[in-house]
Amino acid sequence: MFELTDTQPPVDVPESEFLRLLGYPTNHALAGRPRELADAARQWFAANGRPWIYARETGAVNLRDGKLKIAGSEFSSRQLHDLFAESHAHGAVLVAVSAGKECEEHARQLWLESKPDEYFFLEMFGSAVVEQLVTLANGRLCGWADANAMAALPHYSPGYSGWDVADQVKLWNLFKKNPGGSFPGELDVLDSGMLRPKKSLLAVVGVTRDRETARRFAKLIPCENCALPDCRYRRAPYVRARPQIENFQRQNAGAHDAPAAPKKIPLSPNAKYSVNVRALQKWSAERLSLNFLPDGRVAAHFRYDGTTCSSLGRPLEFDYFVKLGAAADDYKILETSCAPAAGDTGHTQQCEFLKDATVLTQNIAAEKPLLGRPLNDVLTWTRPANPAGCYCDRERRYHKWGLVLEVIHFALAQRQAR
Repeated sequence: MFELTDTQPPVDVPESEFLRLLGYPTNHALAGRPRELADAARQWFAANGRPWIYARETGAVNLRDGKLKIAGSEFSSRQLHDLFAESHAHGAVLVAVSAGKECEEHARQLWLESKPDEYFFLEMFGSAVVEQLVTLANGRLCGWADANAMAALPHYSPGYSGWDVADQVKLWNLFKKNPGGSFPGELDVLDSGMLRPKKSLLAVVGVTRDRETARRFAKLIPCENCALPDCRYRRAPYVRARPQIENFQRQNAGAHDAPAAPKKIPLSPNAKYSVNVRALQKWSAERLSLNFLPDGRVAAHFRYDGTTCSSLGRPLEFDYFVKLGAAADDYKILETSCAPAAGDTGHTQQCEFLKDATVLTQNIAAEKPLLGRPLNDVLTWTRPANPAGCYCDRERRYHKWGLVLEVIHFALAQRQAR
């Protein structure tokens, strides 16, 4: 039975990946204050970070009637089911990685000390660490699988396309059935599916003995999403890599070559937001999580923290989930939902909730502004400006939806600009 525990994985985040998450253009050279902040984040993590990786082969995989069961637990993802079915997967490995609670705690302290720049750079470095840890875990799984005449499939996580993030709780319960030693680090999953520490990830990796099928179909191997350098098991190029042949051809293009079609830009650059940029930077780093799915779509989660307007200003938390189409589809808003966060009690103290809880709850759930429209439309969406903290009327709820969509737009526009 395969099991991997690493409490001291080598963390050497590539500069290009760090720049990508910071929102800088490819091959941008940091200098001055940004260089200082980036170096400080690296140095702090090297001295204080406590990252870890854990992976464990789990029980039998069962595929029947379009449903997938792993070690007796049924999961709702059709995409994951189809991935296992097409590859003839016979087993699965559970994977958990985390940058550690220390990174999140120190970033929070930086914010409390009114150091938003230091906070932002450390937050983005923590995200880059998680990506590298997943890459390292995938590399080790590929090595183990290859040594045992098998192939490892791409990792898949709750919140990816076609897999409800709520299944994160069910996946976490599989981890807790650990027959071996203690878990290598602190991790918890809220009822909403959010992870704490937030710079963490849970995933499932399928394994198959049908290596020939895995070789024939690129989507059945993880290489295109894996940046592990000098990997002896690589079977396809990393898609984020810039092939040298492409640059060579551009440099040597003849005068009569047809000009390249202009790249489509789905989000307006230098957009005019209703919120100041400093707040957008803070919220996108602190409250927003984005999952870039294998099919190009984006799953976004935003946690709203506020207070009721009455009842002594009770704190309340709401979760916003937004699923967007791919960039080529102008990030069309495909799904939206808003509901009180798991464990929140502040929403029960709102005036309208006390008056008629059912009506207020139904109204919040039913409102889906801009559904089916491109995300860029939030920039021209005329909506009430009502910053009151509660959710008692439509104006206040739409004001919050506007903020959420602007934060998502800002985060994706920064990524687009790199």
